[in-house]
Amino acid sequence: MTSENNYTTMNRNLILLTGLALSQLMMSQTKKQQDQEAIKAMAGCYNVTFNYAETFSPDKEYQFKDNKRTGGLEWVEVVEDNDDKIMLQHLLIVGKPDAPHIVKHWRQDWLYENTNLLDYDADNSWKSIHLNPNDVKGQWTQKVYQVDDSPRYEGSATWIHYDGRHYWENTTYAPLPRREHTTRNDYNIMKRRNRQELMDFGWVHEQDNDKILRQNGEEKTIAQEKGWNTYEKVEDAQCKAAQDYWKKNAAFWATVRDVWAETLEKKPNIKLQKKIDNKPLYAEIFGLMKKDLDEKQLRKALKKSIKQYMH
Repeated sequence: MTSENNYTTMNRNLILLTGLALSQLMMSQTKKQQDQEAIKAMAGCYNVTFNYAETFSPDKEYQFKDNKRTGGLEWVEVVEDNDDKIMLQHLLIVGKPDAPHIVKHWRQDWLYENTNLLDYDADNSWKSIHLNPNDVKGQWTQKVYQVDDSPRYEGSATWIHYDGRHYWENTTYAPLPRREHTTRNDYNIMKRRNRQELMDFGWVHEQDNDKILRQNGEEKTIAQEKGWNTYEKVEDAQCKAAQDYWKKNAAFWATVRDVWAETLEKKPNIKLQKKIDNKPLYAEIFGLMKKDLDEKQLRKALKKSIKQYMH
């Protein structure tokens, strides 16, 4: 057997043992503990593939867009692990193996029995909503953030552990995905049906999305889309470049999160401009990483940058 086959077999055995250990652990836990372990099981190093295909349109003249498939290595870091909150930061590794480039990717925060959410309201606007505590009993809110830690979409639902399966699914509104927000203007909101499910090889983020044009109080479905994003577990050592990046920059991004939290607490309903002087907010914030700023200077610069992009 070749060394490559040996390595593949080792990875497969690692994945099977990890899945077995997780299943045995969950059998002796409370429902909330099972939820927590399922969320944290999404952390680690993965070979990721992102697959999207448009499947249907009510308009017979609609020209379907080409399928999209990308991928790479992704490290998912547990940034915070408390009883009622778990934070996972995704870091995408791209480029050549001998010269990897790290992309701070999306972030998912999980909050237990949370009642306050931001609801996407089209055209880069979010409004604050409050849920009845009885309606979120036993549920987890997933709050998803953009690469610059600005809001993206949020939804609350129950983690299901049944018949050997572990999954969470929710339907919510979101802005256009990054793969299309600069290339399309025929829709302005995405209705996302998200399912995140643990698998024997890692986990899957499955999506059934409606691309909707919302205007004048009416909604029109432009097209529907299937998303199938797979996270295949590999050895953590393969994501060392991302781990090193996070050790170096964790403090910077903690400050970014703090400033965003302070901003959203004062201004629960927000509208963000896509660009100022042809520069998006994420470029503004990433640019601050290159400056040698102390904590006080960084907070001041972040508040100024975020404020100027708000309407």
